[in-house]
Amino acid sequence: MLESLKFQTISSGKMVSLSRSLGVTCIISGFFLSVLHLSMQYWEDRLLRAKALGLNTIQTYVPWNLHEPRAGTLDFEGIADLVSFLKLSQRLGILVMLRAGPYICAEWDLGGFPPWLLAINPAPRLRSSDPAFLQLVERWWGSLLPKVAPLLYGSGGPIIMVQIENEFGSYGDDKAYLHHLVSLARKHLGDDVILYTTDGGSRETLEKGTIHGDAVFSAVDFTTGDNPWPIFELQKEFNAPGKSPPLSSEFYTGWLTHWGEKNAQTSADFTAAALKNILERNGSAVLYMAHGGTNFGFYNGANTGSDESDYKPDLTSYDYDAPIRESGDVNNAKFKALRRVVEQYSSVSLPAVPSDNEKKAYGSINVTKTGNLFELIRYFDVVESDNPISMESMGQMFGFLLYVTEYTAKDNGGESIVSIPKVHDRAQVFISCPSEDGHEKPTYVGTLERWSNQPLTLPNTKCLSNISLLVLVENMGRLNYGPYIFDRKGILSPVYLDGRILRKWKMYLVPIINLNESPKINPNPIIQAANSGFITMSAHKRLKQKSGNASKEPAFYAGYFYISKEDIIKDTFISLSGWGKGIVTINNFNIGRFWPLKGPQCNLYVPAPILQNGKNVVVIFELESPNPELVVQLVDQPDFTCGPRKSNVHQL
Repeated sequence: MLESLKFQTISSGKMVSLSRSLGVTCIISGFFLSVLHLSMQYWEDRLLRAKALGLNTIQTYVPWNLHEPRAGTLDFEGIADLVSFLKLSQRLGILVMLRAGPYICAEWDLGGFPPWLLAINPAPRLRSSDPAFLQLVERWWGSLLPKVAPLLYGSGGPIIMVQIENEFGSYGDDKAYLHHLVSLARKHLGDDVILYTTDGGSRETLEKGTIHGDAVFSAVDFTTGDNPWPIFELQKEFNAPGKSPPLSSEFYTGWLTHWGEKNAQTSADFTAAALKNILERNGSAVLYMAHGGTNFGFYNGANTGSDESDYKPDLTSYDYDAPIRESGDVNNAKFKALRRVVEQYSSVSLPAVPSDNEKKAYGSINVTKTGNLFELIRYFDVVESDNPISMESMGQMFGFLLYVTEYTAKDNGGESIVSIPKVHDRAQVFISCPSEDGHEKPTYVGTLERWSNQPLTLPNTKCLSNISLLVLVENMGRLNYGPYIFDRKGILSPVYLDGRILRKWKMYLVPIINLNESPKINPNPIIQAANSGFITMSAHKRLKQKSGNASKEPAFYAGYFYISKEDIIKDTFISLSGWGKGIVTINNFNIGRFWPLKGPQCNLYVPAPILQNGKNVVVIFELESPNPELVVQLVDQPDFTCGPRKSNVHQL
């Protein structure tokens, strides 16, 4: 059954849909299709660049959370049109290794699991043979696998292999779970399909994550700087005799970057030499990544260090220092070095290398404040509870949740101490009391962060009635790897005021939509504010500098720019220099998070298919302090030089 693997496969790493650049869930290059079906040109564009690199196979993910954003609501259209991507790959003469999950890791929110799994009570044990979890997997694969079955290689399609789970040996040793997945895959895909596992190149991880015998092929991954051949020899022990072609299913061309780190970069010559070491002895490799792309929307993942609180969220960019850059550029040293190596061992001539897509600096955009968050909450859905509730239990799977309660000031007028032992992931704390004109004016107190959580001192405030405590919590991306993957968001513990538990909470759902979500509130107050008559050049004013805590006000800003009807729309980058932290949307498409104060990313990639001839509307949700000039720039280059930077400790 595995003899067909004996050809040399040069694959690549991560093709994700208009969210890791614009393709469907892929481990190599790409882009999700946009909701308006405008990005198919980029989907094909990235695949052709992968072919020009010399790749003959695409290894692609299937994120469950993209295809089932709400329990029982399946989506295989628009950015989630997996079948169209597979058919396009076949039309371009590219084979496919399908990573069907249900867990994919991928630096993707919750490793691809849908977050509504975290709202189920009692909680299912993810990545296990827990019957409650398996029942959900059976339902999901019962929808997914019949869609891809006609596209298997044996049926004339491009899919040559289907992965079972992902690096399970680094997580657990529940063999019953793996065997159940294999049985389920065979049920829907038949006995002829080549199934495979991927695990780290150590005996321990292979023992835990592989299935002995010849029913499932065992592939390996390992650090790029390692000598691959002793690991390939070890790989043979976990495959049937004569059926263990050496395959590195994640050959790291670069590495991911978290907020606050130096942008990860690796030497082109070093990477090319490591690949040559595999190919010159007839090994195969999956370039991870060939093209990483972008974490549009809220789909970025996160990692932990020594414990659950050592939380490290990923950038919006998933450039990964890959040979095909985030914007598709290939005129770089790494692409050229890897192509030279692949060309030496390719049995066919490589296609010509496409030119880089032209970028355009569309210039300055003046924006106007259209309202602060607290002015809009009367339009938001609200739930009341005696205790704080997690985001998932509220049905708010991504973005922000505002928690509000009241407390009584001390009789002696002294300060109070508020603490939230478990907040995921970042909480801005405000207090307010009714003013003489009847309007509340919240005052910023401080920020609680999962990675540096300390109690806050609430200042003495004289109010005629109770004081309101407002806590805006941001979900910065769920963990995608490691033992703490069951990563609920929001306030996950009691809130203490001077040691006393605060109760009677109101929780407001902030309606900033993710990529494949529709507004739950119609009309959406944020979109309505952005499209209001306030967005005019005459209304633009310089923002007066405010001092102290008063300036840290979550608010919405909007502006627009025009592209002439005669102009060809080009890629651009939106620069948030001088802004604090928040989210940007363009034409109601969630471009992603910005945080130039933390860095290293200064600009966010804006693909041409998101733009349109005529008017283009930009909306910014700024959590802290806007640029005092109330301006953003559309520039023609990426920039990863922002913020205080520390060394990225990962060594390839």
